[in-house]
Formats: sequence, C-alpha cells, structure tokens
Amino acid sequence: MLDARALAVGLIRGRLSKRYPKLSLKKKISRCWMYSAMPAKRAPDLSLFLDILQTLNRIDAPYMIIGAFAGTIYGITRVTYDIDIVVDLADAHIEVLARAYPLPRYYADTEMMRNSIDMGIMFNIIDSSRGEKADLVPLSGTLSYEYAFQNRLRKTVDIPGAKPFEVWVARPEDVIVGKFKAWVEGRSRKHETDIYEMMVFHYLGESEEEPLDERYVDEQDKRLGEEAVELWQEIKTSAHKHAARNE
Repeated sequence: MLDARALAVGLIRGRLSKRYPKLSLKKKISRCWMYSAMPAKRAPDLSLFLDILQTLNRIDAPYMIIGAFAGTIYGITRVTYDIDIVVDLADAHIEVLARAYPLPRYYADTEMMRNSIDMGIMFNIIDSSRGEKADLVPLSGTLSYEYAFQNRLRKTVDIPGAKPFEVWVARPEDVIVGKFKAWVEGRSRKHETDIYEMMVFHYLGESEEEPLDERYVDEQDKRLGEEAVELWQEIKTSAHKHAARNE
C-alpha cells in the first residue's frame, strides 16, 4: 500500500533535512510522519493513481500531473490522497487503457472515455475491489492548461519502498498559477499555504534544476485580479524572510 503521507514526506524530507537540518519546515514533515503512524480503519493510498501513471507512461499517452501532488516535488508538505491528471488521449490510447483495466475488477469504459473527451469533462477509472476511483481530466476541457501542458517537465517520483519512476508534471510556476485560480474560486487557505511552501522551497535554492519563473506568475496573477496580486506579493515577502532566517 502506497500511503500518501509517506510519499509526500519521501519526496521532500531527504532534500531539506540534509541541507537545512534546522529548517522549521522539518517540523511539518515530522508531523506528517507522526500522523502516518496513527491507526486508521482503512488508510487511503495512491496505488490506483500510481498504477495509472505507470500505464500512461507505458502506452506513451500524453499526460501531466497538476495540483498539490505535483507541488510535493516543489516543496508542498500537505498530505493529499488525490492526483490531478490532465490527459490528451488519442483513440489508440483509449483502447489500450481500457484493456489495462478490465472488468469485473475495473471500470474503464471506452465509450465513456470518448464521450467525456468530446465533451471536455472529467472521466474516471474505478477499482471496484477497493472502492477507489481515479479522475482524469481531458486537455480538451482545460484549455487554460494547454500552455502548461506543452511545457511540462519530466521528474522522478521516489516512493518509499518502491522503485522510483518518472512522471510528467507541470512546471512549478504553472502549479502556483493553478493554485491561485483555485484560490480565487474558493479562497481556501490550503492553496495559500501550498504556494507559500513552494516559495520557501524556491528561495532556499532547492529548485535550482527548474528555477521558478516569478515574472510568469506575476503576469498570470494580474489576470486574476487585485486580490490575487496582493496575496502573491505578501506570500513572496513572507517566504523570502522565512528562507533568509534559515540560510
């Protein structure tokens, strides 16, 4: 079972703790470990999602991970049990994907997938034996992600207890822009915290391989309104101070 807490911690803990042993984010990471040890009737896990990612890789189907799970690669420590996957599937991909998840255990209907892609709406693959489902969003229904999709990055996911594998993820700046779009819709504090942690990670120099393009976020935020711009400036200022204290 691939627990999301262990996965999120595994992606970040080693990189931060080695270089910044006194970093306060480490407390949050340790807290994730503490919660993961707490007993639960049935802890959700990411097995179905990760299996689908490996299948998409195997059949060479274009996809991109967005949202908080993508953000764990860039500093987010929040526990998430969902992976947001944008896909751009051709008819051949649909056929192979359906065969990879056959009845009676799975539900991955080809007609349902084709209709969803035509209409630009989300579809899912269901594991009936575990009562779990994975949501996939067709690129045709998320045209605002088209630029991000074209510029997605290949990154390695290092899962505790499993062999690392590569996935396609949105660039850090596109993850942040997506977070701001979600924040504008619902004003959820989790998006503010996610962006803040990503910026601390960035200012600490942990994202040197893919430097975060702040000017790109500046321009995109202007389209979302004054409140988004003000929040972005506040987050950058606070994150910069936090990083400076821990250098």
